[in-house]
Amino acid sequence: MTTIYDFSATLINGQELKFSELEGKVLIIVNTASKCGFTPQYKDLESLYKKYSEKGLMVLGFPCNQFGKQEPGDSTEILNFCQTHYDVTFPVFKKIEVNGDNEHPLFKYLKSNLPGIMGTEAIKWNFTKFLVDNKGKPYKRYAPKDSVNTIEKDLISLLNS
Repeated sequence: MTTIYDFSATLINGQELKFSELEGKVLIIVNTASKCGFTPQYKDLESLYKKYSEKGLMVLGFPCNQFGKQEPGDSTEILNFCQTHYDVTFPVFKKIEVNGDNEHPLFKYLKSNLPGIMGTEAIKWNFTKFLVDNKGKPYKRYAPKDSVNTIEKDLISLLNS
């Protein structure tokens, strides 16, 4: 796999999304959870999505229950939570794993291209964010505690390139 466009994933409604359909867009890919201290980042992610989607941004949310079991719900519960509490309109996918033997290949690719602190590839917690440029190449990794607003400067640069 050489770009993000070589992957696909299942949306929360069961439809498969081929990332080749997102070619030319800047992507923010994030592992999410409904019962996490960082869950309010949904609001800022949605705000960025609304602000920049017409300029080529796509936010992709991947629920994950690997950290503190903070995403225990099924697809219907997750989608209802996202829409009811944070008015999420960006694509949300079926629950996946981001570490370990059953990790989604997309996250294996992102982690190998953008290792975390001290070169570790493992995702440490919910709301780790990956920024991917409009050519499908991973650009930068952000820690869970990094506010979504810290991404905006890099995002604007990529949208204008």
